[in-house]
Amino acid sequence: MALDLELDKLTTGLKKLKPKKVLVQLPEGIKKHSFEIQKIINKLGIGVVISGETCWGGCCVSADEAKIAGADLIVHFGHGKFYDVDFPVLYIEVKDLLNLVPILKKSFEKLEKFSTIGLSLSIQHMHDLDKIIKTYKNAGKKVILSAKKGLVACEGHIVGCQYDGLKEIEKSVEAFVIIGNNFHSMGAAITVDKPVILIDVYNDEVREMTGIKDKTIRERAISIEKLKDAKKVGIISEIKPGQKFGNANLLKEKLEAAGKEVILINMNEMTNEKIMNFYNVDAFIELACPRIAIDDFAKYDKPILTYKEALVAIGQKSWEDLLESGFL
Repeated sequence: MALDLELDKLTTGLKKLKPKKVLVQLPEGIKKHSFEIQKIINKLGIGVVISGETCWGGCCVSADEAKIAGADLIVHFGHGKFYDVDFPVLYIEVKDLLNLVPILKKSFEKLEKFSTIGLSLSIQHMHDLDKIIKTYKNAGKKVILSAKKGLVACEGHIVGCQYDGLKEIEKSVEAFVIIGNNFHSMGAAITVDKPVILIDVYNDEVREMTGIKDKTIRERAISIEKLKDAKKVGIISEIKPGQKFGNANLLKEKLEAAGKEVILINMNEMTNEKIMNFYNVDAFIELACPRIAIDDFAKYDKPILTYKEALVAIGQKSWEDLLESGFL
């Protein structure tokens, strides 16, 4: 897979901003380019620290880490701007250099019975948007981009926890096409009621995300029932400022009013090994990215729930409301 790291954009941005030292954040697949990126920054007389922490999305902007490193700018690769950060950030989205036409044509068979499709894609393919739309229009399809709702960077952009833009156009389309990976399409599949077709450009695969929603609903119902029975509950907040879903103190009060013992826990990143140290906690509610609880149901030995699911468990929200509003 060929990548355009947009190093010209990096150089131009750094010359304009004139930092003395930068913290560079890289997604896992791009960390192998650390030396190349550092060399370019050093040539401008700028100091560099490479963050070794995970960088799953635009929600993972490490302002505190940058301050500790003595940096005066964060260079964040691989994602678009997601939320306002009280620290200077230069976003380098990174482009996937792929000829998408063959795999788009491969999707025609799956889309044969649909005349109007909703389109959403990851930031790495946004530079090919006109070509993508033209390919589908030439095949007789009407294309409607997902709306710019929530914290997505632009119309048609998809991220793992924001699907209001798809729900906004759902009544106007017959199916959705997601260009990205399983992570993006799974979130779409459990949010909308129309068919979702994944264009997996990294595995050269086109597939319909059938059965995902029903499976997820069953898993979420199991977790909610386990929280109802739990006597001791841990509420986990992530330190990352971009991953805050719900008020921990307010939720603690609600759970205690429902007769449960509650502790508040801070983590930089959740793992099963970490939570199992709290061996006497019956269930956990995570207020970080809701995809942690939903995607990793089988990964954790204890039930993990989202804020909205916790409200259902204690009767503050109905199951029907959750299904209507979506799990994310």
